[in-house]
Amino acid sequence: MPASSNFQEAIREAQSSALVGPNVVNKALPYVGGGMVLTAAGVLGGMSTMVAMGPAFNGLSMVAIIPWFILFFVAQNAAKKGNNGTALPLMAAFSLLTGFTLTGLVVQAVAVAGVASIGIAALATGLTFAIASVVGRRMSDSVGQALSAVVGFGLIGLLIAMVGIFVAGFFIPGIFAATNLAIAGFGTVLFVGMAFVDFYTMPRTYRDDQYLAGALGMYLTYINLFIFILRLIIAIQGGGRRD
Repeated sequence: MPASSNFQEAIREAQSSALVGPNVVNKALPYVGGGMVLTAAGVLGGMSTMVAMGPAFNGLSMVAIIPWFILFFVAQNAAKKGNNGTALPLMAAFSLLTGFTLTGLVVQAVAVAGVASIGIAALATGLTFAIASVVGRRMSDSVGQALSAVVGFGLIGLLIAMVGIFVAGFFIPGIFAATNLAIAGFGTVLFVGMAFVDFYTMPRTYRDDQYLAGALGMYLTYINLFIFILRLIIAIQGGGRRD
């Protein structure tokens, strides 16, 4: 999960209250929104491809994860260097490909909980953003750093749990369905916390000219929040047969 390395690095670098990029959040937000729009377009493209390819689409979506990872690390590297002219098209391609890889989850959510589930997840993500943008900017250093540490440890725990469940799935049939609700609920709470932390860490981590690096990190936070809310809805509706 690229979000993990990106977030942990942000926490390590945001050790003091000094603002290195006082305007970076405002510069980054339009690109976060643009990434979300491109992700939605990627999902629509993925659904069209799924209809055309049928069951073969599952293999294609798995293969697409490889260039997805490559795009993330290359885009992140360019954005951190302030090479925004190179980073922007890479981030656009990454956002589109993210939507493509999310097609299966979106289709599952629609099948289990209806089209309204997508709207509910999007609305919940948007409300979290609105609240976090106000509260996160105003957090004191003591609260911001404490919340950063808690969320950081939570992320490590989530990754360990997901890997453990994946491995256990080869030996314990049905473990995915049994643990899906807990993982989805914990992931949702974790990324809600991340949403608040982003607004605290970004101006303490990135210079103003590194706004695309900040936008990429924030984009990943809200995409992951959307994903876990969808998974939570699926699990509550009794359709969590896949992790």
